[in-house]
Amino acid sequence: MKTTPTIPTIDLEPAARQIAGLLDGIGEQQLAGPTPCPDYTVRELLAHVAGLSTAFCDAARKDFGPTTDTAPDAALPVLADDWRETLPPLLDELVTAWRDPAARQGMTRAGGVDMPGEVAAAVVLDELVIHGWDLARSTGQKYEADEASLRVSLAMLTPSDTVPRSERIFRPPVPVPADAPLVDRAVAMSGRRPDWQPGD
Repeated sequence: MKTTPTIPTIDLEPAARQIAGLLDGIGEQQLAGPTPCPDYTVRELLAHVAGLSTAFCDAARKDFGPTTDTAPDAALPVLADDWRETLPPLLDELVTAWRDPAARQGMTRAGGVDMPGEVAAAVVLDELVIHGWDLARSTGQKYEADEASLRVSLAMLTPSDTVPRSERIFRPPVPVPADAPLVDRAVAMSGRRPDWQPGD
């Protein structure tokens, strides 16, 4: 019988740093371009990353309200004009918030869903990893996620007998060889084609 995947120790900094490092490589003309998230352009994906950063900061602090109670698909996110200046500090704040041991204690809430703090930490790391890949692939940039973050993401996305896969949130996994690179396996488990390119 399959058991719940073991989720390694979580540090958001490498994945957050990956996203921050992509921002200068995103041209204004690319903001309207497609991403592996079919409902989001690059502009909307950046806005989603900003929104989830704020929401999960509040989730870490147990500061519940509209940011933690609203489902991410309630409306298309709107990107602030000053996103290049405001997104990196938001990501830094997110990293700091989840380094507080209290963030992982007890229950918290994000996207309108109640969950243990430890699970929320893994969820937000998975969001950073996969959306970092999305942004890099959409804008023709290199993506080099660290192994620990990729393993957390893959564990989060892999269904088990006790943690079934939510098809409302995730698209069906894309088949890849068992010996595929770790990043390809995580991306495929999220329902994305590892060879996706703009225009596909």
